[in-house]
Amino acid sequence: MTATRVRQAKFGLGAVVRHRIYPFRGIVFDVDPVFDNTEEWWLAIPEEVRPAKDQPFYHLLAENAESEYVAYVSEQNLVPDTSGEALRHAGVSEVFERDSSGLYRVRDRHPN
Repeated sequence: MTATRVRQAKFGLGAVVRHRIYPFRGIVFDVDPVFDNTEEWWLAIPEEVRPAKDQPFYHLLAENAESEYVAYVSEQNLVPDTSGEALRHAGVSEVFERDSSGLYRVRDRHPN
């Protein structure tokens, strides 16, 4: 029996990140401790840049210059976004609120 080592996620909910290779940024709205997508998805990534499966993977409300979308990205391909620029993705305001310091916090889903 081999023990699976689960790494602590580097980015939490509300973290604004950029892709290390591709020109997009986004905000983390969910984290998988290890790869949890289809084998077809994983194999569609070119082998020379295909990430390892045994690391956290992040669900992002992502945006680039042309569009807004949901992305699934390995931890090794993300870096913190330190631009301070607000995200324009339409889904951000449904899930998060931005505080006075510019940080994004998950909205309270409980009615008052």
